[in-house]
Amino acid sequence: MHHDATELLIDGALGEGGGQILRTSLALSLCLQKPFRIVNIRRARRNPGLRPQHLAAVRAAAELGDAHVDGADIGSRELRFAPSALRHGRHAFDIGTAGSTMLVLQTLLPALIRAAGPSVLHLQGGTHNPNAPPFEFLDRAFAPLLRRMGAVVQLRLERPGFYPAGGGAVSADVQPASRLRGLHLLQRGAIKGLRARAMVAHLPDHIAQRELRVLQESLQIPPAECVAQRAEAAVGQGNAVMVFVESEMLTEVFSGFGQRGVRAETVARRVADEAAEYLAAHVPVGRYLSDQLLLPLALAGTGEFITLEPSSHARTNASVIQQFLNIDVAFEAEQRGPGGACPCVPGCRPDERNAVLNLRHRHGPVAGGPGMASARTSLSRAGTRTFSGSFSHASML
Repeated sequence: MHHDATELLIDGALGEGGGQILRTSLALSLCLQKPFRIVNIRRARRNPGLRPQHLAAVRAAAELGDAHVDGADIGSRELRFAPSALRHGRHAFDIGTAGSTMLVLQTLLPALIRAAGPSVLHLQGGTHNPNAPPFEFLDRAFAPLLRRMGAVVQLRLERPGFYPAGGGAVSADVQPASRLRGLHLLQRGAIKGLRARAMVAHLPDHIAQRELRVLQESLQIPPAECVAQRAEAAVGQGNAVMVFVESEMLTEVFSGFGQRGVRAETVARRVADEAAEYLAAHVPVGRYLSDQLLLPLALAGTGEFITLEPSSHARTNASVIQQFLNIDVAFEAEQRGPGGACPCVPGCRPDERNAVLNLRHRHGPVAGGPGMASARTSLSRAGTRTFSGSFSHASML
């Protein structure tokens, strides 16, 4: 493969070596119009190299960026991506499998919210997939924060698609921001509502009812806020269960997916445990949402939030962002004294440990972004160690 001295070299084998390294690289390459070459793609996976869901993101990014691409083949472990433009307007992408449309959408959104004009995206594939955020996460948790930063993103679920049948459809209307504003999410505020939804497609209703019973009992969700939903329009069978935590500052979404051989109660209990951990920590931003906020906050040049212990996925994003944006990233654990009772949930006590992530630009403004000589993004996370410097790459997929 031809080597361009101006392109950034990304090692896809660092950390867990998954597909998030590629997706974050594609997103930043489009935003900054910076070419990159990634090697060792998913090297340690059982099926290494590019899979159909990764190729879908590559091809979609290539269309948006009028990019020259080498190595976009199933099983390829090396890819070169060189964008030449950023095309707004109408785009339609069919993943062709049950691969997650949400992961493709997350790849494209950062560029589209910085484009020269509005865009409409139509994506077909999976909308509710294991190991990927469901539609409701982007719609209820992530997109509202992007709107607060200045970009108007409206999402529509036209048809749910579950693994392995796929066949789902989602649309996104994106009005870009001339300049992204930073976010400062240091308090969650009072809990305004807890809601649960269990969705079944071509499966017995009792699955949803059993899941909702667990969530109602575990999280004390009022019965009126527990809703069973039949996804009649779905192509194949599927089950998704979600908890929505609505607070003064934002909405968090926790989700799980039914699997053959796994009891409905087990699926719901896992979701309840994640939601309970978030509530008990008394932080505004959950673990998965914190991963997604890193990139837009880095592009904005400023922001801070408090969240849970850094995940390997978050460290992956921090590492890739650091390479593209030429910034220093430091996770700093910070011990604080015992906290008082949490004002939002009776009997809840906040976690007694924090960690701070600082992002500082090394030299001048972000390439292709708003001009500023320096900026700082700090993220507080629960933890016991002190972290500083760069981190190894890791991934969900």
